[in-house]
Amino acid sequence: MDAAALWQRYQDWLYYHEGLKFYLDVSRMRFDDAFVQKMQPSLEKAFKQMDELEGGAIANPDEDRMVGHYWLRDPELAPTPELKQEIINTLKDIETFVQKVHGGEIQPPGKSQFTDIISIGIGGSALGPQFVAEALASDFPPLAIHFIDNSDPSGIDSVLNKLKDRLSSTLVLVISKSGGTPETRNGMIEVKTAYESHNLKFASYAVAITGKDSNLDKFAKSEGWLATFPMYDWVGGRTSEMSAVGLLPAALQGIDIRQILAGAKEMDAATRKHQLKENPAALLALSWYFAGNGKGEKDMVVLPYKDSLLLFSRYLQQLVMESLGKEKDLDGNIVHQGIAVYGNKGSTDQHAYVQQLREGVPNFFATLIEVLQDRQGTSPQLEPGVTSGDYLSGFLQGTRQALYENQRDSITVTIPEVNPRTVGALIALYDRAVGLYGFLVNVNAYHQPGVEAGKKAAAAILDLQKRVMQVLNEASVPISLSDLAQKAGKPEQVEAMYKILRHLQANGRGIVLAGDLGQLSSLKVSAS
Repeated sequence: MDAAALWQRYQDWLYYHEGLKFYLDVSRMRFDDAFVQKMQPSLEKAFKQMDELEGGAIANPDEDRMVGHYWLRDPELAPTPELKQEIINTLKDIETFVQKVHGGEIQPPGKSQFTDIISIGIGGSALGPQFVAEALASDFPPLAIHFIDNSDPSGIDSVLNKLKDRLSSTLVLVISKSGGTPETRNGMIEVKTAYESHNLKFASYAVAITGKDSNLDKFAKSEGWLATFPMYDWVGGRTSEMSAVGLLPAALQGIDIRQILAGAKEMDAATRKHQLKENPAALLALSWYFAGNGKGEKDMVVLPYKDSLLLFSRYLQQLVMESLGKEKDLDGNIVHQGIAVYGNKGSTDQHAYVQQLREGVPNFFATLIEVLQDRQGTSPQLEPGVTSGDYLSGFLQGTRQALYENQRDSITVTIPEVNPRTVGALIALYDRAVGLYGFLVNVNAYHQPGVEAGKKAAAAILDLQKRVMQVLNEASVPISLSDLAQKAGKPEQVEAMYKILRHLQANGRGIVLAGDLGQLSSLKVSAS
């Protein structure tokens, strides 16, 4: 396509939102008018399904749940007056609590002010708050946030060691809908132990964000924690950033949460339109469908050209892959749907994997995130008339052009600057695009059976560990792995048992593996 035709295509397919100063360019996705026409009936059906979802229809049939994270940014849309009031009240409760913390009305024992936050959560209870903190928190926030988002002991130690001199002024947020998520529970117990080892009463520092009447809710109230905030049954973890999960930590860091909600609400309104070219989420969903032939045949590479948006690709990994990565469609057919997401920041990728993107396997489409404002204030000139921001802009345009020249498609998302309103809009845009795409390919975008299967498998391993230790503690002499498996009643699990024992021995947990480690059949096991 020559330059004049490309310019015309750019004009034809450029979306612009006046209120948000937001641009979406899908002109470098090489679909044609025939493809758009073919997809029109499917789009119309998806628009209708999205309307029904927002109206309170059961959109997650596996769990018989509504899906209502859209109501969080516009309570007027909630299907009942009770839900509307609950959303409004929770937001007010968050703001009141934060004002009291910032004003010193809620303070740690013996201190005048909280200085830091430890946020304990995993998956959607961590990725959204981490992304927003990286994108929006000031260099010197009223409370600095630290995350425990894994069950890695050394990672937990790293956070606690950094805060050892400020633990007595550190607020702890424990985030878990069920209250039984193992990684979050583990982190809470480890942090609680650390506080108690410093003679600090954990309840005086702790806040729960959890489902009503969950185990965590009951535990927090019985121990007299500082506060509890709700996680709603109708909000999934990966779409919970605009619930207490994301709003409370953001507000504590001094981020304007009303502006996050306002930006999301404005983007939601734009993405309710049933006209393709007036709906940016539909343009994204259509582009994803085209790129992967409706089967996820190509990966989504996300390249934000702004340091503060570094974690956006990680946030989108969960949102897109957990929502769309499904074995079966809504009719029970085996479809193996999904879109793989990965990314880093531009222009870092000029020196990393753009080489492969341009000349290697063409198994992807790129999403470039552009921010028009370089920085607050003026920039020094590196050479006459050229700033570092000009270079960054040039790298983005150069990458887009280099990819297109080699038949690699790309989408460009442009925001005026990184602020609470534009970040809220970005989150809402991809929320809506995922929902529409899910309807286009007929999958349930609001459950995660694969995640639940992994949790069950992990629980089975821990149960096996208990069986193994019981057998070893009762044995009077060292025994072979095969004998151990037989005595534990799990002969088919000998490999898993070996890995359990190897882990326990490496951590000084009273296990002795004797023999040639290269000949596993010769090993003898005992409990020391």
